[in-house]
Amino acid sequence: MIKTTLTATAATLALTAGMAAAAQEPTLTPDRVSDFKTAWGEGIVKIGEVHTAGGDYRQAARQHILDFYAYGKDIVLFKPTLASQDQFRGTFDEALSYFVGGSIEEDGGFAIAPYTNVRWENEGTSISGDIAFAMGNYFFTTTDGSEVKVEYTFGIQEMEDGELKIVLHHSSLPFTPG
Repeated sequence: MIKTTLTATAATLALTAGMAAAAQEPTLTPDRVSDFKTAWGEGIVKIGEVHTAGGDYRQAARQHILDFYAYGKDIVLFKPTLASQDQFRGTFDEALSYFVGGSIEEDGGFAIAPYTNVRWENEGTSISGDIAFAMGNYFFTTTDGSEVKVEYTFGIQEMEDGELKIVLHHSSLPFTPG
């Protein structure tokens, strides 16, 4: 009887340890962050394609923001590349204005340029729990084939439902000595 109890206890401890290890396996990984960034870039290209085709590009931009940013779920710290007078876009509507033009005078609609591709050069990704920070350059390919280099930092959070959302987005044009 004692031997059976010890064996059952050992099996229970092993099962519990295995479940704890599985529960601690990170779901936010560098590959998942990379895939998310790629999808974000593809979304920017799609907004421009919809605009060029005469479609509802504002709806495409709304969906892009819903898919990739944490507006309505968490605070979003967004400093877009081409924003100078209204530097920060803390609301959904301000982000929408940046991407497709609208409520903020300086916004010409960044995402309707259009671009044909977004290429990434990642400097690094740091992950801690459900938050990842990625930094580097992205290159927007224009319709004439040239590239526009932009420096970026993304803070990406895994939400309770498992979706990844941007909670920090800072981008800027590279410094050019004057």
